Amino acid sequence: MPRTESRKDGSGDGISTVSGSRNPLQPPDTSSEEPFTTYFDSKIPIPEDETHSCFSFRKLWAFTGPGFLMSIAYLDPGNIESDLQSGAVAGFKLLWVLLLATVIGLLLQRLAARLGVVTGLHLAEVCHRQYQKVPRIILWLMVELAIIGSDMQEVIGSAIAINLLSMGKIPLWGGVLITIADTFVFLFLDKYGLRKLEAFFGFLITIMALTFGYEYVTVKPDQEQLLKGLFIPYCQNCGTPQLEQAVGIVGAVIMPHNMYLHSALVKSRQVNRANKKEVREANKYFFIESCIALFVSFIINIFVVTVFAEAFFDKTNADVHEVCANTSSPHSSLFPSDNQTLQVDIYKGGVVLGCYFGPAALYIWAIGILAAGQSSTMTGTYSGQFVMEGFLNLRWSRFARVLLTRSIAITPTLFVAIFQDVEHLTGMNDFLNVLMSLQLPFALIPVLTFTSLPSVMNDFANGLFWKIGGGVVILLICSINMYFVVAYVMSLNHLGLYIGAALLSVVYLSFVAYLTWLCLIALGVSFLACGKTQQLGFAMRPELFLLNNVDADSVVAR
Repeated sequence: MPRTESRKDGSGDGISTVSGSRNPLQPPDTSSEEPFTTYFDSKIPIPEDETHSCFSFRKLWAFTGPGFLMSIAYLDPGNIESDLQSGAVAGFKLLWVLLLATVIGLLLQRLAARLGVVTGLHLAEVCHRQYQKVPRIILWLMVELAIIGSDMQEVIGSAIAINLLSMGKIPLWGGVLITIADTFVFLFLDKYGLRKLEAFFGFLITIMALTFGYEYVTVKPDQEQLLKGLFIPYCQNCGTPQLEQAVGIVGAVIMPHNMYLHSALVKSRQVNRANKKEVREANKYFFIESCIALFVSFIINIFVVTVFAEAFFDKTNADVHEVCANTSSPHSSLFPSDNQTLQVDIYKGGVVLGCYFGPAALYIWAIGILAAGQSSTMTGTYSGQFVMEGFLNLRWSRFARVLLTRSIAITPTLFVAIFQDVEHLTGMNDFLNVLMSLQLPFALIPVLTFTSLPSVMNDFANGLFWKIGGGVVILLICSINMYFVVAYVMSLNHLGLYIGAALLSVVYLSFVAYLTWLCLIALGVSFLACGKTQQLGFAMRPELFLLNNVDADSVVAR
């Protein structure tokens, strides 16, 4: 049987851990089989650097990787579409919202990464071990919905890019099948080494930077307007469309499944969790890497917003139709010759760029979208694996797990691609954005709950500042997203849908209230517990409580 013992590092800090390679929160395993790995077959070692005690570039390089994979969720086709629509609808006026949303996203990703580093478990695994069975299953279903919604946008984004690159010869469903096939191929790159896989993602991010950077240099946005929009939090003469677009930016940037993904990716580095110094160091370097990664993704998002703000803000359909007709574009029929404000998505956005700045702009745009769709599809697959394995504690082979998680997410995407025209996907994207906005509390509330529990995080539990700040930020984000959902439902103009939405909202809000109740108890609002927390909320299993301090010389047999 495994045993709990205390270890000390050179600084004298010691915290308990469980000996052996078994995950400390898994039930004791008496078999002699090799330990099951949910994803990482090997871990990247962290080099010692005695000459630089405060900061080491060698160590930063060793920790670099998970943050950039996480940042891809900030560059998926849904985000790119939100960016271009923001520029076309509000010009440069909402750049500060994008900046604020990215900073908030960084702070929330910090919590997810700390959970993975300190506990050695990702968020789905902690949920499996901490929540009771029924809430756990509901939570899993909600997160799966978010992953399916995100996957649909990502796969269809790749399919649209393939359609543009093939000049319409490859239909949407064909692009979906190609994306599915190459995703399966790329997913097994980690068999050649985790560093090679991370380098491949870095290559895709570089392609996005170069392609969208090319559009930026070609269009030459007004730099003064860019800086004003970025640092002056004001939206002059903005109405409901601009407000809804601002809400959409927040919803697109902060993705629910990304919390689960980041908490799992940080497990790929060798960190001795029995050594507080190493845990603190890992938290520091992962946060620095996340800052760099999200700065890069923010710059790429800025490229897209400003290109469409400069070139297409206040343009009408008639303006674009005339330009496309004059350039003999085969897509001029996409834009009716009327005075309606131009409405764009990632497909029409590429067409408009081609009409105004030549075919090269269209094809380079399509390459950027393909890189965004392909990379985010792969990270979405990893998210699906982590979530399903964590919540359901699966013990299947790697291929079986990939096949199942992909099938669940891809099947609805394929149906949409077969029955939906590539030119009329905006309505579906609006629905998917609403779907993911609804799932946001099911990632943010658990991550704040568990990072605030001393029984889980020990000395690394959130302090008062992070408890209050995290609670306020999550309340703000969820409120903003609820506004977006309500605005979408009200725009449907159908009584039956109103009634259905009202009934579903009762169930939905009840579950959110349950998770919030447990979160408030974890934050220290102890009077809400009423002495029944263990019976009604958190599971009563002592092996769940990580890193509890024990006497330094004790060895306790379990």
